Formats: sequence, C-alpha cells, structure tokens
Amino acid sequence: MNREFLAHLFFLIFINLLIKPFYIFGIDRAVQNAVEPGAYGLYFVLFNFTYLFQIINDSGIQNYNNRSIAQHPNLIGKYFPNILALKGLLSLVYLLVLALAGWAAGYLPQYGGWLIWIAFNQILNSLILFLRTNVSGLGLYRFDGWFSVADKILLIVICGILLLQHPEGFQIEWFIYAQTASLAATAGIVGAFVGGKIGRIRLRFQPALLWVIARESYPYALVVLLMTIYTRVDAVMIEQLLPDGAIEAGYYAGAYRLLDAANMIGYLFAALLLPMFARLIKTGADMSPLTGFSFRLIWAGSVALAVAIWPFRAAIMDLLYAQTGATSGDMLGLLMVSFVAVCGSYVYGTLLTAKGSMRQMNQIFLCGVLGNIALNAALIPHYKGAGAAVATCITQVVVFLAQVWLAYRELSLSRNLKLIAQSAGSVLLAVFLTWAIVQIPGELHWTILFLMCGAANLIAALLIGMIPMGGLWRKFYL
Repeated sequence: MNREFLAHLFFLIFINLLIKPFYIFGIDRAVQNAVEPGAYGLYFVLFNFTYLFQIINDSGIQNYNNRSIAQHPNLIGKYFPNILALKGLLSLVYLLVLALAGWAAGYLPQYGGWLIWIAFNQILNSLILFLRTNVSGLGLYRFDGWFSVADKILLIVICGILLLQHPEGFQIEWFIYAQTASLAATAGIVGAFVGGKIGRIRLRFQPALLWVIARESYPYALVVLLMTIYTRVDAVMIEQLLPDGAIEAGYYAGAYRLLDAANMIGYLFAALLLPMFARLIKTGADMSPLTGFSFRLIWAGSVALAVAIWPFRAAIMDLLYAQTGATSGDMLGLLMVSFVAVCGSYVYGTLLTAKGSMRQMNQIFLCGVLGNIALNAALIPHYKGAGAAVATCITQVVVFLAQVWLAYRELSLSRNLKLIAQSAGSVLLAVFLTWAIVQIPGELHWTILFLMCGAANLIAALLIGMIPMGGLWRKFYL
C-alpha cells in the first residue's frame, strides 16, 4: 500500500506542480495586482461568504461517496444518478439561502451580480469534486490527477489572454466569468468520462435510497460545515469589523494565497489517502504503517517550508504584490505556521473520516469554530488581518492535536515515541538552522538565504529520519 501511495502521490504532485503554482502566482496574483486592492479584497470576501454555505450544496456527499465507492465499487451505477439529481436540487436551495443571507449581510443590494455568479462557480466546483470522487473511488488516480488541474489549465489560457490584452484595464468581473467558463468545461469533460465508465445515465429519484444517503452523509456534511466556518469566516469578519475592511481583506487574501498554494500538496495527500485508508479499514489491515509513513513525508516538507519563510515573510509579500499592508508579512508568517498543523490534519483527519468517526470529529470542529470566532472577534479590531492570522494559527494547532489524540484512541494505532521525538526534533532543528543561516555575514540576497534555509531544513529532516530515503527507495522500486 505504501508503494501504491507513493507512486500515485508523486504523479499527483508532479502534475499539480506543473500547473497550479503557475496559476496561483502567474494568474491569480497578476489579477490582484491589476485591479484595485479593494476590488480583489471584496471578491475574496464574497468568495469566502459563498463558501460558508457550501454545506447545502455538498451535504457531505463528496466524502461519503468517495469512501463508499472505494469500499464498494459496484455501487457506482446505483449511487451516481441519484446523487447527481439530488445535487441539482441542493444547488437550487443553496442559491436561495445564499441570496437571503447576502441580503441580510448587505451584500446582495450592492454586489448581487458578483455574489450570484461566484455562487454559480461554487456549484460547478462542487459538481466537479463529486464527479472526481467517482474517479478516485474506482482507483483511477492518474485520470483524477489530470482532472484536478483541468480547470486551472483552461483558466490560465483565458485569463492569460485577457491580461496580455488589457494589462491596465483588467476588470475583476472578467476573472469571475473566466472561472465559470473553465469550470463548466471541466465539469463536462469529467462528467463524460464518468458516464463512459458507468454507461447510460438516467437521472432518477429513489426516495428510500436518497434517505439512506442523506442520513449517512449528514455527519460528513457537518464536518464540511464546521471546517468551512473556521477556515473561511476570517475574511468575512475582517470586512465586517473594520472600517477599511475590503482593503485589509485584500492584504489578507495575498497572504492566504500562499497558504492555499502550499495546501495544494496537503490536499493531494488527503484525496489520495481517503480511498486507501477506507480499503485498509475494510480489510482490517494495520493502519499504522501508512499513517506514519504519510505523516513523516508531509510533516517534513511543511516544517521545512514554514520555518524557512518566517524570516523573509515581509520580503516575500513585497516581492509578490504591488501593494501590501503594514502587517502583511506577519499574516503570511502566522498562516504558514498554521499550515504545518493543517498538513498533520490532512493525514489524521482523513484517517478518521475513512474510519467514520464523524461524531467525535464534529465535536472537535465545533470547539474549533467557537474558539476561532471568539478569537477573531477579539483580535481583528485591534490587530486587523494579523489578528485573524493568529486566530487561524491557534485554531488549526488545537484541532490538529485533538485529531491526533482521537485517531490513536479510535483506531488503536501503535504508540510511536520515536515518531513524536523526530517530529519535535525536526521543528527545533529547522528553527536553529534557519536562524544560523540568517546570521551569515555578507551581502547574500534574501532569496538565496531563503533557498538555503529550505534546503538545510529538508536535509536535517532526512538526517533525523523524518524523510526515510531508504524506505522510499525500497517501497517505490521493489
């Protein structure tokens, strides 16, 4: 299983590193620099606002379907048409609820066109994710890898042309419409592929089956809701609590973009691990080897990156953006600290999802939501975006530690004191090496020092065993 995991993981990382960083830094960043800070900040707020209601459009169906198809591939012909029809109805409810919420929040009267269009993009994105769960659930990981970047390839082409033709007068609305076109085309491509695997598709409602799906996916839906709130509410609260909220949200969006870029690898881990964990649980196999192996890899990489970024956080923001706030660097540094905890959650949270320990996870996430909102309310008025970053950091660390504790309790994982010591040691060693490199006298440019820090941190992780190169070689080639 480790060998299978590595082979597909390396392919997914390779194909995503080819496309998504270019989109994030070449297109998305260029759009933010091409428009006024307030315009992109408002888009970011509305995007996060529509994301808060994705629970209606998703209802936990993605994770439930992925887990179910991975364990019982023969169910795809029965589940697919029913869930597809159900998602159509849920999308209509989503639009209605979002319109009411947007009116109550004051967004609909002024920015109704943006809000509804962004919401439609969320519907298309949710549809693509559902279609892809059928692909990965059937074990077709390489196809899923290509589908994971299809919309970004199209968006790069469309927005690239628009940015070249209109470098000064680019409109944020064009960015929204380009997303619609790329998402719609991708949904058509993936839908045709899944349809080819299933055969003729007839949308139909089987009330008894839909009730079973709704009842069993409800806990997954609650997980999606709670995680969405404590990861997306910060931008909305910045806009609502500050007099210059849209502009500050734009600065926060700039820092958050780098967190999203880094999260790309973590999300790939989770998407690949979920069906694998589900199969292992079904067969009663020991979960400890794959859990420890995947955690070592993702922890080593995230620590190396986050610690290396910290001394150069302000310089990185100034390099990437034409306009930055006074605390933009601190936002980035704190969000990257939270990235380490998020990466750990990608392993242990996915393991708990595959196990079906949803009630306990929801209790953890509910505490995370309440704590995050309280921290944001207390910190944002005084520290603006940096306060939101502190709240995110604290929330993610606490949630990660709680998930680790729950995973060991629920799945009786083997106690591994060596892994705990190596994980803590890798952090301490990375901090020391980064500090030492920054103290090097001379006129080296900060970009050179940053690369030196990242490389040194990875080598340190290798030396203390967090990156088991010998094990990687054997698992991949033997």
